[in-house]
Amino acid sequence: MVRAAVLPAVGAPLEIAEIDLPDPGPGQVRIRLAAAGVCHSDLSLSNGTMRVPVPAVLGHEGAGTVVAVGEGVTHVSPGDSVILNWAPSCGTCHACTLGEVWLCANALNGAADVYAHRASDGGDLHPGLNVAAFAEETVVSASCVLPLPEGIPLTDAALLGCAVLTGYGAIHHAARVREGETVAVFGVGGVGLSTLQSARIAGATTIVAVDVSPEKEELARAAGATEYVVASENTAREIRALTGKQGVDVAVECVGRAVTIRTAWESTRRGGRTTVVGIGGKDQQVTFNALELFHWGRTLSGCVYGNSDPAKDVPVLAEHVRAGRLDLGALVTDRIALEGIPAAFENMVAGKGGRALVVF
Repeated sequence: MVRAAVLPAVGAPLEIAEIDLPDPGPGQVRIRLAAAGVCHSDLSLSNGTMRVPVPAVLGHEGAGTVVAVGEGVTHVSPGDSVILNWAPSCGTCHACTLGEVWLCANALNGAADVYAHRASDGGDLHPGLNVAAFAEETVVSASCVLPLPEGIPLTDAALLGCAVLTGYGAIHHAARVREGETVAVFGVGGVGLSTLQSARIAGATTIVAVDVSPEKEELARAAGATEYVVASENTAREIRALTGKQGVDVAVECVGRAVTIRTAWESTRRGGRTTVVGIGGKDQQVTFNALELFHWGRTLSGCVYGNSDPAKDVPVLAEHVRAGRLDLGALVTDRIALEGIPAAFENMVAGKGGRALVVF
């Protein structure tokens, strides 16, 4: 039996339950989790902002050790340390043929599968965002498994599966921050902290962190922020004052709220770039008038999974970790058990802390 955090229905509390996992079939891998990050996307899935089939085991940011492999799996073996990739690319859809694997049309097909059953009543369970990392063990498609590069602590490596890939990709792939540019990061959670570290790695000069919580300033500055602004109706004005009244070259929004997206856009200079990483609900409507779009000449763009290709980017991130440029442990403010996930969700809603990490 395996213990897991089960979402019985949208909006319902998570339940810690025992589940039955099958042996891995052809093209599948069974993994014993070492750790799983609690991401805001998990909260969005639990409250219905994003939709997945339920009942489900959530959790999509994880790392662990291979227990067994099914027929045809050759890139990993039992005993290997691995990272979970919740959005594997199919390689054949239109986006994949363009090299935009982060937009793969088939990436989340596995979320509709039945991958396990409740031990108590045999009820079907779906694997959240493909990988069901909120469990002691999981069975996933081999395409969701990446070998962990050498020299990376297995527990902290879980963060590479979402927060770090997203934050790094937002800076290096989506916004394409250049050395010497100025950056503002809105939201100092796990992704925001990763974005701040990545802006520092990219050689940004002024790096402004923005959050509703004054208590996050120390975390933000440790990650690379040179300035800290407590969010208010004057945020854009404060950021322009910190950048010679021009505004930053790049703003990265990691919250997913209309007012924050609008403020991030207003905080950039003429011709600047705003990248939206945060996932908001359909009710979050952002408006612009035609004249300001013309006058400011700014670019506003979405960003999915950091516009990253995990197979290519994880080795790059690992090199940054080994060189001391990227500190995975600094992103974690709480190390918890499965039972601590609901409290981690509450902290997200309240704007507290960075990344919570479930450690098995």
